[in-house]
Amino acid sequence: MNALRLVSAVRNGSAHCFKAPQTFLPLFYNNKVPVRLQSSQPVSAARLPCRVKVSAGRRYAWCACGHSKKQPFCDGAHKASAPDISPLRFTPDKDQTVLLCACKQTKNAPYCDGSHFKVIYRDVVKSVKGFFK
Repeated sequence: MNALRLVSAVRNGSAHCFKAPQTFLPLFYNNKVPVRLQSSQPVSAARLPCRVKVSAGRRYAWCACGHSKKQPFCDGAHKASAPDISPLRFTPDKDQTVLLCACKQTKNAPYCDGSHFKVIYRDVVKSVKGFFK
């Protein structure tokens, strides 16, 4: 894989999500995650958290299933794709910029707790093992 494809893969990610520095990205890294239909388990929407400005007192619905097209917020896609998973509603205490989880593996939903590193590591190991088969 050449550098042009790497840059293209990084640009295909969500515009409002963080991107890891290119120096740390393996050549086979891609921020897009395949989507499964009718899942009972959450699907990773992206491998990196989304930086979002939230307002105090306003209610938000964080997508817990990963199928929403408006990540990290819910657009109702779970009704058809993952009916067993409902969005997490939250109201922030103050105006601030927060990191909302996009890998859907956080233990501190909806906020990122660094679980995406496990997802990235698992994907890298899988890619490396597949490369040498």
